[in-house]
Amino acid sequence: MQLPILGEAKNADRFLTSLPACAAGDAMSVRPLPMSMAEAHERGWHELDVVIVTGDAYIDHPSFAMSILGRVLESAGFRVGIISQPNWHSCEDWKIFGRPRLFFGISAGNMDSMINHYTANRKVRNDDAYSPGGQIGLRPDRATLSYCQRAREAYKGVPVIAGGVEASLRRLAHYDYWSDKVRKSILLDSKADLVAYGMGENSIVEIAQRLDAGESVKDLRDMRGVAYVTGASETPPSDAITLPSYENVCQDLSQFAIATRIIHHETNPYNAKRLLQWHGNQAVVVNPPQLPISEAAMDRIYGLPYTRRAHPSYREPVPAFDMIKDSVTIMRGCFGGCTFCSITAHQGRTIQSRSRASIVKEIEDLAKDESFKGTVSDIGGPTANMYQMKCSRPEVEATCRRQSCVHPKICKLLNVDHQPVIELMRASRQVKGVKKVLVASGIRMDLARQSPEYIRELSKHHVGGHLKVAPEHVDPDVLFKMRKPANDDFEFFAEVFKKESKAAGKKQYLVPYFIASHPESDVDAMINLAVFLKQNGYKPDQVQDFIPAPLDVATCMYYTGLDPFTMKPVYVAKKLRDRRMQRALMQFFKPENYFEVRDALRQASRLDLIGDGCDALIPSKPPKEAIERRRKDATAQFKGEYVHKIPNSNAGTSSKKQRRARGTQGYRPGRSGAQPRSKQ
Repeated sequence: MQLPILGEAKNADRFLTSLPACAAGDAMSVRPLPMSMAEAHERGWHELDVVIVTGDAYIDHPSFAMSILGRVLESAGFRVGIISQPNWHSCEDWKIFGRPRLFFGISAGNMDSMINHYTANRKVRNDDAYSPGGQIGLRPDRATLSYCQRAREAYKGVPVIAGGVEASLRRLAHYDYWSDKVRKSILLDSKADLVAYGMGENSIVEIAQRLDAGESVKDLRDMRGVAYVTGASETPPSDAITLPSYENVCQDLSQFAIATRIIHHETNPYNAKRLLQWHGNQAVVVNPPQLPISEAAMDRIYGLPYTRRAHPSYREPVPAFDMIKDSVTIMRGCFGGCTFCSITAHQGRTIQSRSRASIVKEIEDLAKDESFKGTVSDIGGPTANMYQMKCSRPEVEATCRRQSCVHPKICKLLNVDHQPVIELMRASRQVKGVKKVLVASGIRMDLARQSPEYIRELSKHHVGGHLKVAPEHVDPDVLFKMRKPANDDFEFFAEVFKKESKAAGKKQYLVPYFIASHPESDVDAMINLAVFLKQNGYKPDQVQDFIPAPLDVATCMYYTGLDPFTMKPVYVAKKLRDRRMQRALMQFFKPENYFEVRDALRQASRLDLIGDGCDALIPSKPPKEAIERRRKDATAQFKGEYVHKIPNSNAGTSSKKQRRARGTQGYRPGRSGAQPRSKQ
C-alpha cells in the first residue's frame, strides 16, 4: 500500500477547494443542522448521508469542531444530522435519523472526556462548560468508546469513523492518568473502523466523497491523517516504522519513552513516516498527518453560514458558548511545542491563517447581529501573535524535525514579523458597530519581545483591564522541560506592558498563569516561584495542577520518570501530599494554606522564609484561619462510624416465637428454652 506523494502541498486542499466561498449571512436566516428527523423533513430530507455524534451540546459556531465539520459536509452536498449528548445506556438515540447512508462520525467533544469530567486530583468536576446549564453527567467517561459501540449496535455494517481530541491523542498505546495504566489504542477498545486524527475538515470530506463513490471503508486506509487496525490474518504495510509493542510499553518504562520519542519525531506532515504498533497479533497503523490547509481553504471553512447560536431546542445556556460567542478565530496550529500541551499534536506545528479580508468580513457580520453588544471578545487562536508566521525556507521545513521552532531559542529561519497581526488588529477595530476588540488568546511573550510595536498596539487598544499570560513557571529547569521561554521574557513583557499601559492612560494588569506539579518541579522550584510571586505582588486566584493528558511528552515524563528525548531521569511529584504542598506554595498568602507551606519550607530547610519580616512567605505563628481549617479537616477526617456493626437479620421481627419459627435463634447456654445444636 502506497500513500499519495508526501510533501505535495498543492494537494493539501484537494477535497476543500470545491467548497463554495460563501460569506456568513444573517444568523437569523440560517438554519442549524437537524437534530431530529422532523427538522430533516423540513429540509426535504428523508435519509441522511452522515450522522455526527458528539459529547458536546450542539452550538452552530465555528469555534466548535462538530459545527465546522457538519457545515463543511453540507457545503460539499451531503445531508448531515447531529446527535448531541445522546443517552448512551441504549442505542435508541443512535436511531433518531434511521440508518445513515455513508457513515457515523463520532467525537467525545471539544475536550477529552476524562479531562472534562475530572480534576487533577481525580475528583469529579462540579460543572461541564459544554453542556446546557453546565450540567454534569450528560456524557460518559471515555465517551468515544461508548458512542462507537452504540453506533455498531444500532446499525450493523455502517462504517464508524472516530475523531476529535480524545480519539486523536489515544490513537496509539497511551498512559491513562485516571486508571493509572497504559491503555491500548482507542481503535481496539472502540471498534471504530478508522480514527481520523488531527483537524478533520479535509479528512471528513474525503471519506464522504470516496464512500459515496462506492469505495469500502478499507479502501480509505491510504488516506493521510487516519489510523486503523489490521486483522489478525492481514499483512501490515512494510514501509512503516515499528514502535515498541503495546505489551512492551506496558512492561518497560524505557520502551514507553522510546515510543513517545518516535511518535513525536513523526509529526511533521512534510516528512513524517507511517507508524505501526503491535497489540498482540493485531497491528495499529498510523498514516502521516494531513498536510496543512491553505489560506483560501481556511477562508472557505470560516466563511460558511453559521447561526452562531446554540440549537433552539436548548432551554438553558451553554457556558462555553457564552464565553466564545463573540470571538473570531484567525489561525490554528502552534510551533511552540510545549511538552504539556496537546495543541501541536492535534492541530500541528504549521500555522494556518485566514486572510485579513475574511476575518474583517466575519467581524462585520457579527456587528450586524442584534444581540452583539459592541465588543469582540477575542481575535486569536492557540497563540494570538503567531498569525501568519511561518518558516522562511520551505525546503528546510520539509526536512525539519525540531520539536519547537522557539525552544531552546527562536529558530533563525522563523519569520517572526508581527506586522500582519498588527494590521489585522487595526483593521478589526475600524469595523462599524465595533466598540472594542480584545485579544484573550494566549500570547507567546518571547515572540512579542521581538516587536515593541505589537506590545504597544496590544496594550493601548486590545486589553480589557486584565491580560492573561502563561509564563507557567520561573525555575529554569522546569521551564526547560516545559519548552517554555526563560522567565526574563515574562519580566521584560510585564515591564513593557506596564509602561505602555501607563502611556496610554490605562490602569491594566497582567494575570499570569502558573502550573504546579509539572515534571521536574520539586519543592525547591515551587519555593522559588512563591518567592517570585511575593516579590512581584502576584496573588493567583486559581492554580493549575498538571494533568497528564494522553500522548503529551510531559505525560511520558510523569509516567516513566524519564525525558524521552534524553532518557535522563526527571523528578515527578506523584504523591498527593507533594502535590498539595506545591499547590499551597503557589497560594502561600492564603491563611488556610499555612501549615502545608510551613511543612514545605521546613522540608527544604528554608526557615528564613518563616517569620514576620517583609521577605517571609508566612508568619512565625499560624493565623486563626489556619487553625480553624486544620480543626475542620481533622473533624471531617475522623467523622463517621468506627464501630463494626454486624447486620441483625432478626431486626423488625415481632416476637420470639416468630424468630424461632424462622430458625434464627441459635444455641444460647444459660437461657431458658435454649436448645443445644445437633452434633450432626
